[in-house]
Amino acid sequence: MKNLLPVALGSALLFASCGNTDSTVESPVDTTTVMEVPEQHSITLSDVSPSPEYPGASLTIGNVAATPQGADSVKLTFNFNVKNYELKAQTSDAGGKLCNNSDKGQHIHFILDNKPYVALYEAKHETVVAKNSEHNVLVFLSRSYHESVKSKGASKLYSFKVDADGKLQKSPTLKTPMVFYSRPKGDYLGKDVENVLFDFYVLNTTLSPTGHQVKAHVTGNGLDTTFMVTEWKPRFLQHLPMGKNSITLTLVDQNGNRVEGPETEVTREFNLSQDEPMTK
Repeated sequence: MKNLLPVALGSALLFASCGNTDSTVESPVDTTTVMEVPEQHSITLSDVSPSPEYPGASLTIGNVAATPQGADSVKLTFNFNVKNYELKAQTSDAGGKLCNNSDKGQHIHFILDNKPYVALYEAKHETVVAKNSEHNVLVFLSRSYHESVKSKGASKLYSFKVDADGKLQKSPTLKTPMVFYSRPKGDYLGKDVENVLFDFYVLNTTLSPTGHQVKAHVTGNGLDTTFMVTEWKPRFLQHLPMGKNSITLTLVDQNGNRVEGPETEVTREFNLSQDEPMTK
């Protein structure tokens, strides 16, 4: 008999507790559709065990300087202020999390225009952008195993323009609902393929079964499925197929329609391999 992957369409998807290793999914009978997935690629989504909290942890953006970088670009230098959070430290439960962990410790995720993040282990960063362009930067504190700190003050959105002369102009802070992709990212090898962290960042809204939701479309080798996320918390993707996988996140309303505005849909590819060399 084929395995069945429950997929919630426009309704709440209820997951097993973090201590339930078989990742059983409970769903309301009248609001859940069942989709068949090839047996060898029947993925599961399970809760992550509770992670250390950081009361009072804060991240703000200090000075941002723009300097010419050739005829058509500028180099931006970001400086950050971090309080009540230790960069480069190993998160206390990293050894028992059983997922990919940075040996460099805790860091900042720097996301420019919803592109793959850059992990910052120092409170500064340089990047190059084109003249006459507009951008959104999201930064947030991250545990050593790449799980975002979601408490108030642990993130900052910075919108700006660079004019034709290379001058930086800060834009008004966006107030519309947004979703930024964080994990999975890059390459997963060996035991890291077993628990792949699924995490993103939501701004200017909350998720609920009757309000905004994040639709996640997951594809891979023999895998093509969609699930709805109605609660903002990290989870593990398990039993993903080896090779290249892709996730598209879309912020939708209660009717399943994409929310209008910037940063409401993003696609990312990542790779899994049980052995060297990495298969892609």
